[in-house]
Amino acid sequence: MAAYRAVVAEADGGSRGNPGNAAYGAVLKDADTGAVIAERAERIGVATNNVAEYRGLIAALELYHEHAEGAELEVRMDSKLVVEQMRGNWKIKHPSMKPLAIQANRLVPPVTTFTWVPRERNKHADRLANEALDGPEGVVIGGHVPADTVTVAAAEEADRQQEDTGEFTPPWEQGSPTTLVLVRHGDTAATKARVFSGRTGADPGLDDDGRAQLRATADWLAPLAERSPVLLSSPLRRTRESADILAARFELGYEVDDGLVEAGFGAWEGLTYQEVVERDQERFLAWLADPGLPAGGTGDSLTGMVARMAETRDRILEKHRGRTVVALTHLTPIQLLTLDVLQSPLKAVFRTEVAPGSVTVLAWYPDGRPVVRLLNGQPGPMS
Repeated sequence: MAAYRAVVAEADGGSRGNPGNAAYGAVLKDADTGAVIAERAERIGVATNNVAEYRGLIAALELYHEHAEGAELEVRMDSKLVVEQMRGNWKIKHPSMKPLAIQANRLVPPVTTFTWVPRERNKHADRLANEALDGPEGVVIGGHVPADTVTVAAAEEADRQQEDTGEFTPPWEQGSPTTLVLVRHGDTAATKARVFSGRTGADPGLDDDGRAQLRATADWLAPLAERSPVLLSSPLRRTRESADILAARFELGYEVDDGLVEAGFGAWEGLTYQEVVERDQERFLAWLADPGLPAGGTGDSLTGMVARMAETRDRILEKHRGRTVVALTHLTPIQLLTLDVLQSPLKAVFRTEVAPGSVTVLAWYPDGRPVVRLLNGQPGPMS
């Protein structure tokens, strides 16, 4: 039936919150040429990460039967849990996983290889899932073969029942969380003037007050040195200078992570908020109302920043699982990472205060559930 010798199915799924708004993405490719044969993505409502990942796997297997049945199949996913369960190496204990695993196994052809890949090698399926998350629920990207609605409904009901009955494993029984200590850089002349200062504008360094703020913050956080934390920094000058101060206090080196950089603000770079309101009021008000619009006409949109920060978060959590990561970054990244944990709407981004030199602490438990432990913490009196 198939015109292909071998195919690769890539699948992913995720939720913004766990459980939270969820979607999956799946793509089928010719193994010999890498050409895309078919793809599919769908926002599926409120579900856990694992339910969304299984839904992505089911969609990938459906694409296989629709377009390449009879070909050799390799399934690639960045979910270690799903891959090991489908290989038969790990037991399926979670009630919402069992009906989906049964459905997936019904669709798996006799000669199938399941391969775990790091998230950066699963970008196509991840992108599809994020596109679906940003769209209306139930709208399918790339066409649709109806899933087993009884099985899916059973999985979603199991999710609801588990949430209602409180059967989640308590955090203290899960092992060490991955802790992300987000430190905003200290004051610069631009920060004090409330100037738009992003990745595409001038690159100011810390002023004397900014260096003093970071020295105080470094002293406050010094006990973390006992945990041998990972130290990361945005590539901009003010964050690297802030990282220099923390690194000296912790007696550690640090790595530059481009994913932690501030948004770009286009034509507004170097202007104060008041100047932007006076010179470009119509576009500024439209940007405040629509998170999909680029800042200053050519800068980053909030929705684009959400996608970038989700990718950065997932990469850090995967690479440094169970550790403490101290990241020197900027206002917008800290706000968006915090809103994601709180499952707050994007419009709330302008209702969080993150002062220069302040500390925000987020933690993710092994089952994926995140918590906010501290927001805008500062070592001295707050005005």
